[in-house]
Amino acid sequence: MLLTTRQASEELGCAVTTFRRLVNAGVLPGLSHRGVRVMTPLWVVQALQMRPHAPLHHLDGQELGVLRVDVARQVEDTDRHWIGYASGLSPDELLKGLRGWWRCDAASVAAGGVLPVTLSGYVVAVLTGLDTWEKGEGGRHAFPNAVLAGYVADLATPVKHLTAPQQTDRNVADLLLGTRLISHSGGAIAYVSTGNRLTN
Repeated sequence: MLLTTRQASEELGCAVTTFRRLVNAGVLPGLSHRGVRVMTPLWVVQALQMRPHAPLHHLDGQELGVLRVDVARQVEDTDRHWIGYASGLSPDELLKGLRGWWRCDAASVAAGGVLPVTLSGYVVAVLTGLDTWEKGEGGRHAFPNAVLAGYVADLATPVKHLTAPQQTDRNVADLLLGTRLISHSGGAIAYVSTGNRLTN
């Protein structure tokens, strides 16, 4: 059974624009076209419904930064050609497009030790190596030593690519990739509680 974009978004309980981001980012398998309509298999939508919530309690610390991105678009920049996420980008392009410049509390992001990257509420990439940052204009920051610990090419299964050189970073990417992580913010960076309590 195939669903239109509107039917799929209604099944998921999200806005059409939210679902369309997943379509345009290339993270949904089995899509087909009927004229101008994009059709999504019902099993893909059901798989998205079944994706577990991110197990943030397994991470250190009480608070975690979350980078909320849109579908990748080209930019005229000296150090990157893309900003945002798309499964067709190379790991190098993804890293350059995700590690800055974002308005954020850089120290808080660094303290979390890991930066999940979400698209429409699903973790599609994970950054680590956030100890060093650069400050730009307007409260924007970049993390030049960030590492792309992993990313997904398919959210339904999901198909994970673990790319970090360190096993600990690959482990945290494997833990988070493809999970659901809802966050709310007026900007690109949101902050969520891990549910962990401070211990002495």
